Amino acid sequence: MISPSSSLSRRQLLQSTACGFGSLALSGMLCSARGSGLLRPATTMHAARAKRVIFVFMQGGPSHVDTFEHKPELYRFHEKKAEFNNPRTRKVEEHKVMQPLWDFQRHGECGQHVSTLFPETARHVDKLCFLHGMHTEGVAHGPATLFLHTGATNLVRPSVGAWISYGLGSENENLPAFVTINPPANKGGPRNYGNAFLPAIHQGTILGQPGDRNAEPRFRNLEGPGGLSPDRQRRQYDFLQALNRTQAGTGGDHDLEGAISSMELAWRMQNRAGGIVDLERETTATRELYGIGQKPTDAFGRQCLAARQLAEAGVRYIQISHCDNGATPVWDQHSNMPKHQDLALEVDRPIAGLLADLEQRGLLEDTLVWWGGEFGRTPFTQGKDGRDHNPRGFTTWLAGGGVKPGFAYGSTDDLGFAAVEGKVHMHDLHATILHLLGMDHEQLTYRYAGRDFRLTDVFGRVVHEILA
Repeated sequence: MISPSSSLSRRQLLQSTACGFGSLALSGMLCSARGSGLLRPATTMHAARAKRVIFVFMQGGPSHVDTFEHKPELYRFHEKKAEFNNPRTRKVEEHKVMQPLWDFQRHGECGQHVSTLFPETARHVDKLCFLHGMHTEGVAHGPATLFLHTGATNLVRPSVGAWISYGLGSENENLPAFVTINPPANKGGPRNYGNAFLPAIHQGTILGQPGDRNAEPRFRNLEGPGGLSPDRQRRQYDFLQALNRTQAGTGGDHDLEGAISSMELAWRMQNRAGGIVDLERETTATRELYGIGQKPTDAFGRQCLAARQLAEAGVRYIQISHCDNGATPVWDQHSNMPKHQDLALEVDRPIAGLLADLEQRGLLEDTLVWWGGEFGRTPFTQGKDGRDHNPRGFTTWLAGGGVKPGFAYGSTDDLGFAAVEGKVHMHDLHATILHLLGMDHEQLTYRYAGRDFRLTDVFGRVVHEILA
């Protein structure tokens, strides 16, 4: 194959062109044409409440009992031993209870408790819908992170963003439908934003640098070959794509089709996407809203503002990641829970800025914001002042996009260990997100290797209780 004269590399746009030997099996939807490389908007299965999702990922597992779920009993049982069914050993063991390291206060008209870790986010509590009964699969970061992103722990499956791209296409044909900003480089790596057996055009496009939460969120290599006029670049592109189409023939070579699609998207991005992610064009007041230009909020503020620009431009699924490239994920405090204070200072103001900016621009109504980690942390100590992983019960929150504002659903037990009321499995959350976007998780399927696959496998229920 002769590839188009484009400086935007196949690796940057696609990462992998392998898309398997699947076929479309999407009932009632109009999917993008694989050969054309266009991600055309699709017809939804039912009325959509949201057009797009911004996922704010806190890698490593923030402690729910130190952030958004107030458990008074933890103060009463502080430094006393209690029995817990340890998710690591799967045995009932005695562990010393540890109270929250930060105070909780009620906020907003809804009166939701938020700890002093997140004072800026707390100002927006009447916009948030808390899920306190979350539980998931995997007690280690790798499996749990993969499960959050793909709905599977040990198999290669398409990511949430890839499924949404496949089902809905893009509102802007000059941009990918799925963009991931500074994604995790470990604990699943590219599988967290991969397409697996879906057509390669649906894989997440990286903005920034995997594993580096401080990397500048911008599209690279948007300049065409030097010395050529726009007209000559266009004629060269048309000629080379004609050769590609001749080589593709009647179809069947999915790797080649994926590469052609990526080059077509690269061409459109070079010509149309140049100013879409440009933080400098924003007003000083907007940049200050996100904490840009100040420490320690500058880096994450840039991610959040870039996400708003992408949402405004028509990208369907945008992921922001607070992670790093080390062996230990950034929110993983096994022996130093006070570190949560420094991490919260990095993200609190930018997240609050994102919520405020979306609302004032009229975008929050049809944009679903999803905040959370792969699991929570235990209410008992590990080491002197740490907490261990806890997939049995934790909190995530949603905002906008058709969920109830100022609402809390579900809870963990009195000590905050296991979900007991209003339980929401990660499969249920995935089903609910697809529902809000106008898709039925049971019908959004793709036939591969002789069977139909879906994001939620054979599980999942829509959590109607949280819908506005």
